[in-house]
This record gives sequence, structure tokens and C-alpha cells, in this order.
Amino acid sequence: MQLRIEMEGTVFTPCLEGLKHVKNEEGDMLAKPFLDVCKHILPVLDNFGAAMTLVKSDIGGNIRRLENKYESNTSKYKYLYSMVQEEVETKTAKSSSSCTNGLLWLTRAMDFLVALFRNLLLHPDWSMSQACTDSYGKTLKQWHGWLASSSFTVAMKLAPDRKKFMEVIGGKGDINADIEKFCTNFSPFLEQNHKFLAGVGLDNLKAS
Repeated sequence: MQLRIEMEGTVFTPCLEGLKHVKNEEGDMLAKPFLDVCKHILPVLDNFGAAMTLVKSDIGGNIRRLENKYESNTSKYKYLYSMVQEEVETKTAKSSSSCTNGLLWLTRAMDFLVALFRNLLLHPDWSMSQACTDSYGKTLKQWHGWLASSSFTVAMKLAPDRKKFMEVIGGKGDINADIEKFCTNFSPFLEQNHKFLAGVGLDNLKAS
């Protein structure tokens, strides 16, 4: 179902609102607000159609995995990294079904989307397919095996017309300004995730 935006603002408005709540006053990353921001991005992906089916299901699956863990004990897992720390201690972090793995791949998928939206701002002459392929090469590609990489390359050829896409996600707001705000404010959280995962030796896991 195509998302038609009747609200004031753009499809990024809920993300931008949510970004204000990701950290507490002490600067700790909170699990639920971070996952909520990632969830708010999913309607943006709906407008890519078939090109983003793989990415969307991957992001959705990792959000659900982390959310289920959070909901199993909301006070214990209030902070995003507490799930990872527990898995590091129990030596289960490298399992393909771990929350650590979920957070790592969720962060990488978000890196891809931030790179894609930056490309749309910086290269107004690029087609959507070109913008997608370039951002994939800068982010996810190095972590994907041949099969995932081939599937992705095929999917990118199905990217929608750029002009139509921008009109749909623009709603009644300034879409370029909102994309700029989103990329600028969301990137530091992703960098912090990578830093944390690298600190526990888990930022370089490849797709199996």
C-alpha cells in the first residue's frame, strides 16, 4: 500500500521527533526510542516498492528481534547495549540469532539508508538506481557474500522514478531540509553503535 502523507510535514517528521528521545540526559542510548526511530523509517521504504523489499524485511526482522528481547524485561534492557553486554558475557553474541547480530545488521542497514538519502541530496542529477547502487557499495556490500550482493544488485534495478518518489515522501513539508536533518542527527547514533560493537570485537562479522 502506498503511503499518502496527509499530515503536515514529510514522511521523516516522526523520525525527527523520535530522534530527540534516543538518549537520556546522561547520554545513554535507550533501546525503545532507538528502535522506534528505525521503525519510523519503514514507511519511507514502502515507497521504493520492490527495490527495498529485501532491506525492509531485514530491518523489520532485526527490529522485532531486539524489541522482543526488550519487552521480555523492559527495566533490564532499558539501555540498548545491555542486550549485547549480556550476550558477550554468556558468549552467545556471535550467534546468527543473537541481539548483537541484530543490532549490527540493523545499524549497517541504517548506514545504507543514510548514505542513500545523502546521495539524493548531493547528486540531484543521479537516478534512484544510481543513488542506491553507490550507497550500497559504500556500506553493506563489503559485509555481504556473493549471493546477497547479487540479489541486492538485481533489486536496485527496480528502484522507482526519483522525481515521483521525492514528491510522495515530501508531503507538505521541505523534504530536502528534513533529509538533511535526519542524516545529520541520526548518523552519530549509528557511529556510536559501531564504536560500541568494535569495542567488544563484534563490528566486523560478515553475512554467513
